[in-house]
Amino acid sequence: MSDKEIKKNKVFLETYGCQMNEYDSELVRAILKKENYEFIADEREADIVMLNTCAIREHAHRKIYGRVHQIRHDRMGKPVMIGLLGCMVTNLRQELLEDHSLKIDFIAGPDSYKRLPDLIREASSDGTKGYDVTLSEFETYSDIYPTREDRGNPSTRPSGSLRVNAWIAVMRGCNNFCTFCVVPYTRGRERSRDPQNIIDEVRRLASEGFKQVTLLGQNVNSYRYETHDFAYLMEEVSKVKGIERIRFTSPHPKDFPDRFLDVMANNSKICKQIHLPLQAGNNRVLEMMDRTYTQEEFLGLVEKMRSRIPGLVLSTDIIVGFPTETEEEFEDTLKVISQVQFDSAFTFKYSERKGTIASKKYPDDVTDAQKTERIMRLNELQKGITYKKNKAHIGQTHTILIEPAISDKPSHNSVGRTDGNKLVLLSQNGYRMGEMVKVKVTDATPHALKGHPLNLSFHPSSC
Repeated sequence: MSDKEIKKNKVFLETYGCQMNEYDSELVRAILKKENYEFIADEREADIVMLNTCAIREHAHRKIYGRVHQIRHDRMGKPVMIGLLGCMVTNLRQELLEDHSLKIDFIAGPDSYKRLPDLIREASSDGTKGYDVTLSEFETYSDIYPTREDRGNPSTRPSGSLRVNAWIAVMRGCNNFCTFCVVPYTRGRERSRDPQNIIDEVRRLASEGFKQVTLLGQNVNSYRYETHDFAYLMEEVSKVKGIERIRFTSPHPKDFPDRFLDVMANNSKICKQIHLPLQAGNNRVLEMMDRTYTQEEFLGLVEKMRSRIPGLVLSTDIIVGFPTETEEEFEDTLKVISQVQFDSAFTFKYSERKGTIASKKYPDDVTDAQKTERIMRLNELQKGITYKKNKAHIGQTHTILIEPAISDKPSHNSVGRTDGNKLVLLSQNGYRMGEMVKVKVTDATPHALKGHPLNLSFHPSSC
């Protein structure tokens, strides 16, 4: 590495979007640290600023464009290299390469992070815009151990704290081709990691003090490596000593065989919480989305899940205003939400994504005013359901996993999550991150539970 390149080794990395992007940023840190790059928290002092982008959120590209111009403006002429990574890069590669006003130095898609050192060197040495957005049929980064950052402020963390959650991508890509979704075009086809490679990573995480792992995939429950399915993988992960909880996201309703549900029901380490994306409650709209299930099949799956897994916590995703959706069809979505009684829901107004089937076949003919009105009604309905579900926990006892406090202030009360992923605000502070604490729920809001610790050995002054 030349002297010129050695001087340009301070990197600021900003991540947008889903948990998979968080994991990918951890891979990027590992790859570049091996090449002697240093990651810093102050972008003003960075030689290189990288934005790991998302193509899923509405107007994500506008946000990134604005962020790039802001970075250039804030530097006030001080040199900085800017690189864009991730899904948006793959989806909008042509216009990113042709838009000279952005002044991007290099871009890398989700399967090209191992090429980053070369791309940076190329851009640094002769000003050539380095890019690699190739989608791979094989890349899983199984040979890279991610460099994970602690969540929260280490300076305010009580001594002796353990670490809480680690994301683990067990597979990459998606084969579903839902008509509204860009993921198959930005992350390629499905490919799964060797289960032994995943187990080795989990063992290492346990040795580093992590108490929970979350298994990731664009369609995580379609995981398959040779004869091994996702149920097998979860069972093997649960055998790792030191790991107390196992979560997974995001699954597809089509991949929940009985064996999978039985493993969840009978294994105490696997959290009794499932994120089950509905997207829409009307059969015609579901067919246009190519979701591969009907309203009736979805409701049947929910019934089967709850009969096999008592106390199951369910969350979902909903898209309102899909092309040609009528008021009556939207009402079907409200009816399904009322019937299922999800614990929580992530709701979105439909917006076109370049390259998707929906953007080519269907006109975006539901007005923004209609989408806004519908999502407001949807959110109001779900807020009431969530509040009712949360209030039902008052008086119950739960074991929670302590996680970083909502505030960096040392006096802020400790917080944790139940097996069902419900946030609990404790009436006392000073617990260590990663500690398992038994609490009695004393109150609830639409957003969280409030609890009193039952651990008799607790002494705040000693923590």
